[in-house]
Amino acid sequence: MNDKTPATPQLEGRSPIATNIPELSGKRALITGATGGLGFEMAKSLAAAGALVILTGRDATKGADAVGRIAAAVPDARLDYRSVDLASLASIRQFGEAVRIEGLPVDILINNAGVMAPPTRRETEDGFELQFGTNHLGHFALTGNLLPLLRAAPNPRVVSISSGIASFGKIDFEDLQSMHNYNPNRAYAQSKLANLLFAQELQRLSHCHGWNIAALAAHPGHARTDLIANGVGRPKGMQAVLIAVLQRLASHDAAAGALSGLMAAASPEAKALDYFAPTGFLRQKGPPGLSAWPKNAKDEDVAERLWRVSQELTGERFRYR
Repeated sequence: MNDKTPATPQLEGRSPIATNIPELSGKRALITGATGGLGFEMAKSLAAAGALVILTGRDATKGADAVGRIAAAVPDARLDYRSVDLASLASIRQFGEAVRIEGLPVDILINNAGVMAPPTRRETEDGFELQFGTNHLGHFALTGNLLPLLRAAPNPRVVSISSGIASFGKIDFEDLQSMHNYNPNRAYAQSKLANLLFAQELQRLSHCHGWNIAALAAHPGHARTDLIANGVGRPKGMQAVLIAVLQRLASHDAAAGALSGLMAAASPEAKALDYFAPTGFLRQKGPPGLSAWPKNAKDEDVAERLWRVSQELTGERFRYR
């Protein structure tokens, strides 16, 4: 990526929208879950740096609104919106086929979309537990569908947006779909750990097969987005009080939370298997910086097994040659 770094503009009364983002003219970035929250902020920053940004989401109305808001803030932004439902393998395949037909390289893929902690067990269209199916399997299948376009780019990056809770996660191969004793937070932690293991195995395969893809990861800290609402609805009672206190002590807004992912996606200094996270209070807020990978995310045997199981579940085999 070009090392030329433009001034970062002030948008909508916020502090600069990005740090250390180079000029990205000629680059194509695709972001899942880009109609709000972290994905929207990352899309805005990459567009401001000159990239052509493809926003994806499930709702075309929200997509059009997001494109309009970014265009108003960044008048020369190059934007496109595409609908894809990561809880549907059919939708992912249809999307992937349409994008592959166009044949244009993808320089930056940010796997950002997510569902967090629905109180009762829910399933995707294909019968997977909603969090594991969307947060991990959906992005696994999407990346496989886009692999030819990533390989067509000169120095592609795939960024997995995880969470600090991944360090508490465990891949339960005996009950990946949380059929028994469903716990929303445990299932969420498993899905976020899976994001990190995916990045590790993707990088290993990229090296083995000469894909030239750099796999990186980031977690946004405690960012004030609608992710929780996507899973559990608005908190009530004591839960609402506790969340309000936590947000006051250890959170930042979506624009600040997006910076970790932006560093992974576009910083000239970033390299394969870098993991970015906030550097402030409990690593839940503050400016982004390099972070150590959780020990449970560095287990090569688990990463390789999860990859094989994910192939079997999704039918997405990747094209190794």
